[in-house]
Amino acid sequence: MDKAKPAKQKITLKEKRQRARAKLLSSYYGNPIRDMKLICITGTTGKSTVAHFVHEILRAAGQHVSVLASDSEIKTGALHRFLSDAWKAGASYVVVTAPADSLKNNVFYGLPVHVAALTDFVPASLDAPSVEEFMTSESTLFSMSPSIVVLNEDDAHYPDFAKFVGVDQTLSYGATRSATLRIDRAKLYKKGVEADFSLGSSRFTVASFLTGEPIISYMACAAAIATALHIAPEVISEGVANYQD
Repeated sequence: MDKAKPAKQKITLKEKRQRARAKLLSSYYGNPIRDMKLICITGTTGKSTVAHFVHEILRAAGQHVSVLASDSEIKTGALHRFLSDAWKAGASYVVVTAPADSLKNNVFYGLPVHVAALTDFVPASLDAPSVEEFMTSESTLFSMSPSIVVLNEDDAHYPDFAKFVGVDQTLSYGATRSATLRIDRAKLYKKGVEADFSLGSSRFTVASFLTGEPIISYMACAAAIATALHIAPEVISEGVANYQD
């Protein structure tokens, strides 16, 4: 007896329209993403900070890169105009934040995602989405077969997110011993932060003029992304230090 196949999730008329608009805009602008690598940063907090860290790291590595960072919803038209402008400017990488609302509205539909990174899930208000609602939105991105997936092992909901895997590589970051990129030491100053990271037998220090304990995690996320892109630790440290909000 043949094993029954799982039922496909029904796509609503609204979702069909959203996807059709995304495909139409990509075609209208000449599908510029084909010549660039897309790095998407998602999560409830720290998306923009991580995106700017990665932007500066790639610049320090001598790459041509453009960044579109916002904690608010990014519209489909705005995203595709940005990709077109980035391509015209000669960018080889584009770093974009992916708020849950944008994912829910299929803004990224049809785009080849090179890196998908998740900062955390921290409900900020009573009307914030539940874990299940947030997971549904995030699945929209992580089901797009990203080559590389980066996850936060320190997040309380990491066991839920651990099902997200990259086609080529999956990395985690955090203070836990099992993290791919581990935070070994962190120090907070009045005018900045500093941390020691380890990756296998390699250990390096990063520092930023941004303040607050969450910055440690955001630096680690950016460093994990950069590591997956084969960027040297000293370049990662330089890029992180270059970003000043």
